[in-house]
Amino acid sequence: MFKESALILIAAPIYTVAIAIELIVSNLRARKVYTFKGVLENVYLSVINMGLDIIIRGAALLTLEVVYDWRVIHWTEGVVYWSALLIAEDFIYYWLHRIDHYCRLFWAVHVTHHSSEEFNLTVGFRSSVFQPLYRFIYFMPLALLGFRGIDIFLMYSVTQLYGILVHTQLIKKLGFLEYILVTPSHHRVHHASNHQYLDRNFGTVFIFWDKLFGTFAPEMEEVKYGLTKPVKDVDPISLVTHEWKRLAEDVRQHRLWKDKIRSIIGRPSWTGSKSNEFPPRS
Repeated sequence: MFKESALILIAAPIYTVAIAIELIVSNLRARKVYTFKGVLENVYLSVINMGLDIIIRGAALLTLEVVYDWRVIHWTEGVVYWSALLIAEDFIYYWLHRIDHYCRLFWAVHVTHHSSEEFNLTVGFRSSVFQPLYRFIYFMPLALLGFRGIDIFLMYSVTQLYGILVHTQLIKKLGFLEYILVTPSHHRVHHASNHQYLDRNFGTVFIFWDKLFGTFAPEMEEVKYGLTKPVKDVDPISLVTHEWKRLAEDVRQHRLWKDKIRSIIGRPSWTGSKSNEFPPRS
């Protein structure tokens, strides 16, 4: 826990300076990248997410430690251990992130990260509020592979701190790094509501997962940020729950139980067994 706290203390001033630079440069270029309302929403969602994470952190760590006792690999801590954990955790999070987009139930959680029509460094803090409730379940295989729970949480913080940095419009393409790492260009595509960009580029640190599993799309045209069905002028509660309300309405409108279940666990774009139309997800 000390290492994770130290990491955050080191990162905080770096992000403060980076945000200040982005704000100044965007204003000098007469580009409205930030709004006070948008930043306030981002901070609000981040605070709720962190509060929930703190509440369940103990139980999550205990679960991972129990699984760790059944580990099948015994590592010696060093460069190989930490490198393997970085790659394995990024792989696991790729699938967590992808399922968050492909399953309506989890999309209702993740949608808060995508509902902003702005794209700047503070959007990186705009959290999937309820994700801490289930995220640690995805990390259980890592514990079984011999990675300690406390180290898994530390590496998660490292990858997420990197992930915040790619939420910017100021940095264009980064040459050969585009083939290896998730870059701002890749992540702008991920936050796009353009039809050809939907559900692309799920990686947090490495982009080769997307290329390997067929979810990669390069940035080719101007990005429109936000949801395909924008959420306008919502109150603080609805900002978190608006997709849950729509999900409940969709479940009620279906008469068949198979349709009710599919509307919960199916793709967000699914509209019913009698329809062949797949409108863009919200």
